[in-house]
Amino acid sequence: MNLPIEQIEAEALKLPEEDRARLAETLLQSLAASLESQTEQTWAEEAERRHQTMLRDGDEGIPAEDVFHELDDSLR
Repeated sequence: MNLPIEQIEAEALKLPEEDRARLAETLLQSLAASLESQTEQTWAEEAERRHQTMLRDGDEGIPAEDVFHELDDSLR
């Protein structure tokens, strides 16, 4: 069943308000799930890029414990 988007929109607008709200929520949730997946992929790529840069430059980084201590100290 391939209906043109204009027809789907027209039919959706005929629905009672409660049904339109439910439909809108479902559509927004489907977009949020897609966006979340894209965001996770982007962060994974960025983490890999930073890791490769550290390896290439010989940067050992800063131990997490030191970072958290410094952050804790700065918040006091």
